[in-house]
Amino acid sequence: MSKPSPAQDYLQRCRELVDNAADQQPQIETAATWFADSIVAGRVVHLFGAGHSRIPVEEMWPRYGSFPGFNPIVELSLTFHNNVVGANGQRQAMFLENTPGLATRILRNFDTSPNDSALVVSSSGCNVVPIEMAQQFQERGIQVVAIVSRQHCEASTSKHAAGIKLTDCADLVLDTGAPAGDAMVTLPGLDTPVSPGSTVGGCMLINAIKAEVAARLVAADQPPRVLTAGCVVGTERATELFESAYDEHARRLARLYQVIGKSG
Repeated sequence: MSKPSPAQDYLQRCRELVDNAADQQPQIETAATWFADSIVAGRVVHLFGAGHSRIPVEEMWPRYGSFPGFNPIVELSLTFHNNVVGANGQRQAMFLENTPGLATRILRNFDTSPNDSALVVSSSGCNVVPIEMAQQFQERGIQVVAIVSRQHCEASTSKHAAGIKLTDCADLVLDTGAPAGDAMVTLPGLDTPVSPGSTVGGCMLINAIKAEVAARLVAADQPPRVLTAGCVVGTERATELFESAYDEHARRLARLYQVIGKSG
């Protein structure tokens, strides 16, 4: 049998990520129950990811096949990759991701509730801002789900002053299944692996949770307004769904600003 090509090797490893996600069905269902409970209560699920971990955040909402009830917190200073170097470059973003206190300043913008829930994504689980974000949510009485690459997290050293990791600040942990270092393909003549897997594994978990949340909302007689393509439901219905979903999102977020900064 011929040796698999690099592309075949990568795709086979992605099949293993599917199996890894499937093995976490109980955790997926628990996360979905927490998230659905927040949405049914009229509140939101806060989503946070820095660096490339913003990708699973945006996979949850807003895009086709998704629905309101989520508050994606994506800080451009931590996630803007296009320039790479120079102004707004990667060096600055990676520096800021390990700046103590930034998570507190970010959440200062929101009036949260214990009826909310939260999802924090970090492949390594070792950078300061995601860790402090999870801590802040827990201090506010909010249940936190973390998505990490467990092997990568365990092999890495925390950059938090207390040595803690995101997994220490979460009520539930899901694993993308990506290996330490993330990259999954080793090539002859190249001493460093290529082709990461955390985004593939993370987005599978996101959409598995999303499907379970939708089922729970239907069961609660609150069927979600799903962003749906015109080629599926017709242009008029698609436009209606988009407008109503965005309106619902705005109403839910308005509650996060109503009493912010007020005491008593």
